[in-house]
Amino acid sequence: MDTTTMSKTHISTAVKGSFGNLDPEYYRRQQLTVKSDVYSFGALLCEVLCARPTVVHAVETRQMNLAEWTKSCHRDGELDQIIDQNMKGKIEIECLNKYVEIAMSCINDSGMERPSLNDVVRGLKFALQQHQNCGERNNEDVVASVPGCATNESVQCISEMIFSEINNPNGR
Repeated sequence: MDTTTMSKTHISTAVKGSFGNLDPEYYRRQQLTVKSDVYSFGALLCEVLCARPTVVHAVETRQMNLAEWTKSCHRDGELDQIIDQNMKGKIEIECLNKYVEIAMSCINDSGMERPSLNDVVRGLKFALQQHQNCGERNNEDVVASVPGCATNESVQCISEMIFSEINNPNGR
């Protein structure tokens, strides 16, 4: 191999990523797996759900790690307190429930309990279909409460907007 070919075949084996995106099992075993990527993607899903980074140092300890805080709020029925306010009222309830279910399964502490990336993709496609189908149901508004939320705050379907659209590319 000449120098040009060699430089194109370099593979980095260093672990990259921020604290909030890194698989907790990596800290225990010092070994990355395919399920480590699933955890990182789950942390990203939490970022989208809550519109904040995975680690914020300027908040109380409970809220510093977004994945852990999301799991805690889900377990305590307080998800409504952390969901992005711009998302409320704009996403179909069944879609939101499926999205949260996928995110929670991805950030499971046990890698063996996490879904495969293929299952995650299938689940997200299903959630998107649920949202898109919302507008086709007799053109009625669908209103329901979010399971896992302490309040009876409603989430109303608006078929023109889906969670994957970028409405504000500059962020919130």
